[in-house]
Amino acid sequence: MIFSVRRLLTMLTLSCLFLSTTCQAGDWRQFRGNLINSVAQEDLPTELSGETIAWKVDLPGRGLSGPIVVGDKLFLTASSGYIQDRLHVLCFDTSDGRRVWERQFTALGRTNCHEKMCNATPTMASDGERVFAFYSSNDLICLDMQGNLQWMRGLGSEFPNASNSLGMSSSPIVIGQTVVVQVESDAEAFACGIDALSGETRWQLDRPRAANWTSPTMLPATEDAPALALLQSSKGITAVDAETGTIVWNYDNGASTIPSATVSDRHVVIPSHGLTVLKPGSDGTSFEEVWNSSRLSPSTPSPVVFDGMTFTVNNAGVLSAGDIESGDRLWQLRLKGPFSGTPLASNGHLFLFNEGGGAFVVKPGRSGGEVISELDLGEKILCSPAAADHALYIRSDEHLWKFARP
Repeated sequence: MIFSVRRLLTMLTLSCLFLSTTCQAGDWRQFRGNLINSVAQEDLPTELSGETIAWKVDLPGRGLSGPIVVGDKLFLTASSGYIQDRLHVLCFDTSDGRRVWERQFTALGRTNCHEKMCNATPTMASDGERVFAFYSSNDLICLDMQGNLQWMRGLGSEFPNASNSLGMSSSPIVIGQTVVVQVESDAEAFACGIDALSGETRWQLDRPRAANWTSPTMLPATEDAPALALLQSSKGITAVDAETGTIVWNYDNGASTIPSATVSDRHVVIPSHGLTVLKPGSDGTSFEEVWNSSRLSPSTPSPVVFDGMTFTVNNAGVLSAGDIESGDRLWQLRLKGPFSGTPLASNGHLFLFNEGGGAFVVKPGRSGGEVISELDLGEKILCSPAAADHALYIRSDEHLWKFARP
């Protein structure tokens, strides 16, 4: 049998990606997890209480960013100072919450934010060898796992008009050796792919000039197509080759500028006119619209797909479940809201944290959902939770918690 060189290389790449995903199964390397879909394969505690709080540690500044976990290290950002210009990157030992190291930097870009937000709003990302901290000031910092500075990009000073008075919140993602960032405002807007090793720009695209707080997501590679970065704006979704910046396809029917799209089993679930699902072709260059439902519209939290169902949370704190194949709404469950963080799905349950610090564990089924555990942490929580090594992590401005089975 004769294989083409390209086909052979593609098969090798997919094999490496499979092995990489298998090896990092216990990690949570970026916003909404390794595959950016808020789904974990972890045996998390389904009762949140004092008995399942493994540890709780103090934080030095504000932050809406979620934690990421690589191996036995947890990484988190914070910002402090009168104008939020002090940038913190923190590393903790996941076993006991001990602070391993902390690095501080001065913001180079604008730090003005809405009072609800702060400079440390975007969640970090990692390629397993380095961590990338991004801030509302559009400062991008790369450190190795020991906290040594590798490079720093002051995108806020390079592009001084790319900001807004409410603050920026788009989280970077890592695809291969490329760090993908979106910096979009009314005055200036762009997305770029930055080399993870050198910090140099690999590609840069002009984007719609409009305030946008969504984060990029990823359409995984197939045998016939490379991994694509999905860039969302008020215009829709643009699929970009993460390595070259080549635009592969466009969905131009509009999308939200707050909750971000998610991908599950080649379904691209977009907050667009409620909720819209696309299914890309096997060659990655085209797509078809599967369904649209105005009854599954999300508010700030991004949609989650789990066990054949889509889950969204609206402004009233109502959790809605829909069928991923048809878009039919299956049921609704009223929770105590409002919510800013995206729910996390794992071991047959949903884990949600509202803005008032209320934690909920929901057991969903095809016919309904049930709250099986509830806990009040008593502090404002705006971030999305993380899960790694059978533990759940969440932060407020003041504290970081780990939940695990005793």
